[in-house]
Amino acid sequence: MFSFQKLLKVVLVAVACSSASLAAPWPTDAKHETNRVHLVGRGDAALKIETFAPASTFETFGADGLDHPLAKRDGFDLQSASKAFVSSKLDVSEDDVHYNTGYSGDVTHHAFIKQQANGVPFANAVANVAFNKDGKVASFGSSFVDTSAIASSEPTVSVEDAIKTAEAALGASVNDHPGSLEYLALADGSVALTHVVQVQDEEKGIWVEAFVDAHTNELISIVNFVTKLTYRVLPIQEEVLTQGFQNLANPENTAASPLGWVTSTTTAGNNAIAYKTSQTTGVAKESSTGSFIYTANPAQAPTVTANVNAAIVNAFYVVNSIHDISYLYGFTEAAFNFQNDNQGKGGAGNDRVTISVQDSAGTDNADFSTPADGSSGHMRMFLWDITNPERDGALENDIVSHENTHGITNRMTGGGTGRCLQTNEAGGMGEGWSDTMADWLENDSKISDFVMGQYVINDPAGIRSHPYSRSTTTNPLNYGSLKTLSEVHDIGEAWANTLHNVLAALVDARGFSTTAKTDASGTTGNVVFMHLMIDALPLQPCNPTFLTGRDAIIQADANRYAGANKCTLWKAFASRGLGVNAKNHVNDATLPSGC
Repeated sequence: MFSFQKLLKVVLVAVACSSASLAAPWPTDAKHETNRVHLVGRGDAALKIETFAPASTFETFGADGLDHPLAKRDGFDLQSASKAFVSSKLDVSEDDVHYNTGYSGDVTHHAFIKQQANGVPFANAVANVAFNKDGKVASFGSSFVDTSAIASSEPTVSVEDAIKTAEAALGASVNDHPGSLEYLALADGSVALTHVVQVQDEEKGIWVEAFVDAHTNELISIVNFVTKLTYRVLPIQEEVLTQGFQNLANPENTAASPLGWVTSTTTAGNNAIAYKTSQTTGVAKESSTGSFIYTANPAQAPTVTANVNAAIVNAFYVVNSIHDISYLYGFTEAAFNFQNDNQGKGGAGNDRVTISVQDSAGTDNADFSTPADGSSGHMRMFLWDITNPERDGALENDIVSHENTHGITNRMTGGGTGRCLQTNEAGGMGEGWSDTMADWLENDSKISDFVMGQYVINDPAGIRSHPYSRSTTTNPLNYGSLKTLSEVHDIGEAWANTLHNVLAALVDARGFSTTAKTDASGTTGNVVFMHLMIDALPLQPCNPTFLTGRDAIIQADANRYAGANKCTLWKAFASRGLGVNAKNHVNDATLPSGC
């Protein structure tokens, strides 16, 4: 059975899954890519919950792509083509293939599929298909499962009783998001029917989807959404407060934010709202007409009014800046980004990022909650009490950008569901991408060693175990490190260090653009890197691994640049153990033929 443990106080809740946490048909060495332990809540009341997701397979088909059953038809219909391909590829009936979401980017079309049985969709058995501009299949990921041991599709437990069970087990209340009935694949190979509801408590830091067995009324799994004008701000390319604030006039990019960043005279707009305590009264107001000029004084407590306003404005600026930058590289309305008004360009809307600055629910950390497209992403920035006076995480740009990037990667992987970075390895990759975004935003043309979180703890070594570095002496982390790493931030360091070296290799080969944050055209190394990082997210399967993440980046290069950077990418990945023959967290430096 799964165990739900209160920290310091062990409480076991029986769940009808399996007597082993990982059983056939998934081998025990796959646990990194199928399981994860989540902490729900905080302090003594936190619950430790182990969850399961079926392992994904992933195939890529290079620049030429693969023909599919509907490739010869006139006109391309994403829904029909993707359902036909999945049905043919997996040898299942189209009745068992549910088209969930999809969109067309500038170089690929993306479809996100759910397995279904008896007309009921699965929560964690999914597939994704990417088609190139010729309508051929570029990549395919799947975690479809066998349905020989499936529960009846008719629930015997009411949704009202399921809600009571979820609330009692998690110590929080169901929010107003509509519930659903979905199948859930379990570790022992069986399939449960579940009532799915969202449970949320802002003070406790809880926001999860709870899966309650619709026949036994037991909580059996969760999806955890929480991942741990003129403005005076710390410019986006800078990392820490000591590098100096500047007054930036009209920093918004109108191509990405045609409605601007603010809708009136406060830190509230189409993309984000930043505040302390209250979204109504806690926003920062213009210091004078058309200006948000607040000077932070680190010698004073962060809670004095000027420092609070400076933190709110800076967090608002960073989140909006990343909205605009990521938009240029493909995180658009159709790709499930965060905006209230999508202006008819696709996606759900009504989901700007809410940024709670100096949130009272914690210290020495920050987090970001990513529900499905159509519900706001929620960032909480905490104070850090290691120094005196305390320091504010909202005034260290790499922390804000790290948290905001969780929203990008959770939305784009899996088609806007927020459900597809839930395993240990995938969750670690999420942490790695977030550090990588900060690295990309703040690094220079040399792609120097990069340190995370040095300001808030007043330590030039930062909050990670090593700087991200080209040097294996400075940072020895690689694919093989996963043999001994189990915590998601530790796993993330290995992925971020790998991506740091991919970025460095591309910049060495193609040069560096100083305008990459406002111009995504061209083929300089840092521009190419960000395109590939963003392009790969919807290509990779639900709950990716280092291997499938690598393959998705290489396929993204085939899609966008016809494979022009293939050998550069392979050499960089192989330098950190992700060569052609890498598997089971054993390093390999083999390159493909021709490289």
